[in-house]
Amino acid sequence: MSRRLSRETALQVMFQVDMAKAEPEAAISYTFEEFAVPELSQEFTRRLVFGTLAYLAQIDQTIQAVAKEWNIERMANVDRNILRLAVYELRHCPDIPANVAVNEAIELAKSYSGEEAGRFVNGILGVLVTGQNDQGKAPEDGALTPMEDISPVAKTEEADIRPLAKGDQPQ
Repeated sequence: MSRRLSRETALQVMFQVDMAKAEPEAAISYTFEEFAVPELSQEFTRRLVFGTLAYLAQIDQTIQAVAKEWNIERMANVDRNILRLAVYELRHCPDIPANVAVNEAIELAKSYSGEEAGRFVNGILGVLVTGQNDQGKAPEDGALTPMEDISPVAKTEEADIRPLAKGDQPQ
């Protein structure tokens, strides 16, 4: 399975959901068909998309806490969605090493947004992973500590991120 392809596909889907307000399942179906995404990559794509959406409010709060000079809604659309996917991976995918999630996010940013975006994404995610900015200090509000302590969501049970089938009721 190509996880890089899955991340690229998840970014495309998240962009559609964020910008066009597309329904996630419709955006996934369209993207899988339009770009002939192999079946092996589809499972990880779904995990990233539905996991990110399940925790979106907490993920956005985490990004906003680190990006003091940037309102999350005013960030470049691609950068915002790359950060969302990466924060989901860092917080809720213990099978993915933090350095892999960060490096993949940086590469996505460079490919889809440019070199400067790669540095921006690296800076934000670096603070999340280490709890320190590039001057070796925690953000001024002082509440930020290394990644595992930033959000109470990181210590809760994994959300059920599967889409509901017709007739299913949320629990």
